[in-house]
Amino acid sequence: MRMRSVFLLPVLLLPAILPAQQTVTIRVKADATEGALKPTWMFFGYDEPNYTYLPNGRRLLKELHELSPGPVYLRAHNLLTTGDATPALKWGSTNAYTEDASGHAVYNWKILDKIFDAYRDAGVRPFVEIGFMPKALSTHPEPYRHNWPNGTLWTGWAYPPKDYSKWAELVSQWVQHSVERYGARAVSTWYWEVWNEPNIGYWQGTPEEYFKLYDYTVAAVKRALPEARVGGPATTGPAWPKAADFLKNFLTHCESGRNYATGKTGSPLDFISFHAKGRTRIVNGHVEMGIGKNLQDIAKGFEIVASFGKWKALPIFITESDPEGCAACSADVHPENGYRNTSQYASYEAEMQHGALVLAEKYHVNLGGALTWAFEYDDQPCFAGFRTLMSCGIGKPVLNVFRMLGLEGGERVQVESSGALSLDTLLSSDPLQKADVNALASRGNHAVDILVWNYRDDAVPASTASVRLSVEGLPAAARRILAEHFRIDKQTSNAFSVWKELGSPQPPTPRQLRQLESAGQLRALASPEWMTPDEGKLSLEFQLPTQAVSLVRLTW
Repeated sequence: MRMRSVFLLPVLLLPAILPAQQTVTIRVKADATEGALKPTWMFFGYDEPNYTYLPNGRRLLKELHELSPGPVYLRAHNLLTTGDATPALKWGSTNAYTEDASGHAVYNWKILDKIFDAYRDAGVRPFVEIGFMPKALSTHPEPYRHNWPNGTLWTGWAYPPKDYSKWAELVSQWVQHSVERYGARAVSTWYWEVWNEPNIGYWQGTPEEYFKLYDYTVAAVKRALPEARVGGPATTGPAWPKAADFLKNFLTHCESGRNYATGKTGSPLDFISFHAKGRTRIVNGHVEMGIGKNLQDIAKGFEIVASFGKWKALPIFITESDPEGCAACSADVHPENGYRNTSQYASYEAEMQHGALVLAEKYHVNLGGALTWAFEYDDQPCFAGFRTLMSCGIGKPVLNVFRMLGLEGGERVQVESSGALSLDTLLSSDPLQKADVNALASRGNHAVDILVWNYRDDAVPASTASVRLSVEGLPAAARRILAEHFRIDKQTSNAFSVWKELGSPQPPTPRQLRQLESAGQLRALASPEWMTPDEGKLSLEFQLPTQAVSLVRLTW
């Protein structure tokens, strides 16, 4: 990594136009552990699976693999959708299932293999979403493909199967093929999720028909690989009462309902999934986000799962957790999505991922992961404002917050911040009236990592936080400590700002592209510094602008 001096950052030249600084004291107790810190943020997803194996898709998969020493999971829509595999926004297809003139099944795994081979080659794992309905099995096959953004989205791919036994055989054949191609040991590490958001238009059937689909699907998966992990129902945000009711009814069905596939009581459930979304809008000419809504969905989902004693210990995956609901709606058309290219998205992710961990502790549930619905589009203009991690092969600021999170690990340790908002404030405020300056810290083998963020819902000029960071409880053996400080802000680790300085080229020249790729990497704010602790304690001070994220790494 190329180091940059803090004294050269342009943000320090503008104090006169910003509000007064806020002094924040952050105290990290490195010897006060709070249990293992699971990498619940290493989950990503997207609508359009055919971008997976294109050049920038493969590049991003490699980048995601390199984020963390642990496994990274990818979830995609449209893995069973009928079509010619041409990439398009909010669409994808694999043509895995068709029928001959006599109505017999024809299986074609070519495109699915390209997708899953790309995962394997990059070292990431599938979080398999089992859907959508092949045209030959749909009860309403015409019209089959939607014409987004015009007309209805919910066409033939969203309907129940006309034959549940044929559907189950397709699923079983798919799992069996996966075992033959990738090995039972590898496939047993995947997750198999039944459908997507069946409580809204993604499922054009009744709740009972979804329960029937689930029962047939889980039986088919387990028939091919008994140790496979299957779950659902991937509903929309449970803070919406109708979504909450669907989740409750699904869990009740799995617990005590009549199984449509076996006739027995209940249905196997290895994990539980639901979605959580925030809200964005334009207020007085600027973007205003609503992280409270995102966290309310998470809280309600956890509350529901905790109320089912049989299922309370199961892993919960928030298989979409995002600032709003449409990744393929660009900021060029929807200016309320203007946060996507900026450091505001990075600080939002730090806030949301931390909030999910805190809520899991509150409700005593097992959070498996909070998945970010963002990938990349090979065929779109640079920085058009889609919810992506890369644009034109260039890492966006949000990708760097996951690079920071990937350095966290080991044991989570106690943090106290005088600038932290209470959980009740985060849940009840819409929008947040103040900034939340908070931190997440972990202790590994000869290292302590502290992620610090300055988040607010409004994208307006706001006060810089003057952070006084105290780290205590360092081991006696740590006599000399190397302090490194990485940063995401309006200038640092921010290719979008550099792209604008270059005149927003479409497309960038090869030379500009190399410059932008470099600017999109995670950068150090200042040169590394060797420090000597005083009785196991170190103190550091730094300025943290609004919507900025820092990672302070201490190693010895």
